[in-house]
Amino acid sequence: MKLNWKPGTMIYPLPAVLVSCGAVPEEYNILTVAWVGILCTNPAMCYISVRPERHSYPILRKNMEYVINLTTKSMAFATDWCGVNSGKDFNKFEKMNLTPGKSLLVNAPIIEESPLSIECRVKEIMGLGSHDMFISDIVNVQADDRFLNPETGAFDMQKAELIAYSHGKYYELGNLIGSFGWSVKKRK
Repeated sequence: MKLNWKPGTMIYPLPAVLVSCGAVPEEYNILTVAWVGILCTNPAMCYISVRPERHSYPILRKNMEYVINLTTKSMAFATDWCGVNSGKDFNKFEKMNLTPGKSLLVNAPIIEESPLSIECRVKEIMGLGSHDMFISDIVNVQADDRFLNPETGAFDMQKAELIAYSHGKYYELGNLIGSFGWSVKKRK
């Protein structure tokens, strides 16, 4: 039997990403975001949802650019730490020994330790209640070549050891169970 619950945030798992922002080193900050996702393929668009009271919120709103940095098993501690500590109290790059790198097209740093950094430019901000959604164009992606398949050039998510967030907990991603279209693929 299924029980009815009040509406809530029960769409899990989600990526646990580090969003880096700030146009100049003095305002660089990192915030942990799980309310993140893809909106469109063509043009490539995504979103992050951020509470207005977060330290990064006015930085994001002023600069209208940021980077979504995917996180890994080795970055799990930093991912959690950056989510429970404020950039007004700490330089998160320094505290977590993370390296700000150069973005190609936006004025916000990438995180060098991330296997995949997605440069974003905000198109629209939607006030939704507890969070505001930053609807953004993906303008560039930087991929660590250590995680590229040498034959196909595809990014190897499994090799990167990405993590996910599910209802207050962080998890490693599991084993591959199929590829898109495998359910209808003709058998020999």
